[in-house]
Amino acid sequence: MKRAVLIRLKENKKQTLGKLFLFNGLDLEYECCTLELPYNNNKRNISSIPTGDYKVKIRESEKYGLHYQVENVEMRDYILIHPANYYTQLRGCIALGYKFYDINKDGEHDVTHSRRTMRHLLEIAPDGFNLIILDNA
Repeated sequence: MKRAVLIRLKENKKQTLGKLFLFNGLDLEYECCTLELPYNNNKRNISSIPTGDYKVKIRESEKYGLHYQVENVEMRDYILIHPANYYTQLRGCIALGYKFYDINKDGEHDVTHSRRTMRHLLEIAPDGFNLIILDNA
């Protein structure tokens, strides 16, 4: 199974920005931006998840189509990796994007091309991946 590392780079009271690196063996296969809520003691709907090691599996829903679910998050369930551009679209999940940019001009960085980024990751990691989350914020 492929492995990914999410490094949280910058956090404020509203959101957390990071980078996701997907590896195939030792080779870097893909890199994208991430957007999460800030860490708030792992509280449901208002916090990013704790740093650690997780298994990520493929999931499908009517709302998001094909996307990923992060498994075995302590005290939480249905932590998804799904398309979203703004922190206001997140309830503890992880959004992926091509780059950071203030799309809606609210003074906060958003992630661009989220659906395209998700489709690309699904193409190269259709069986999911092992995820390590590190905090550098």
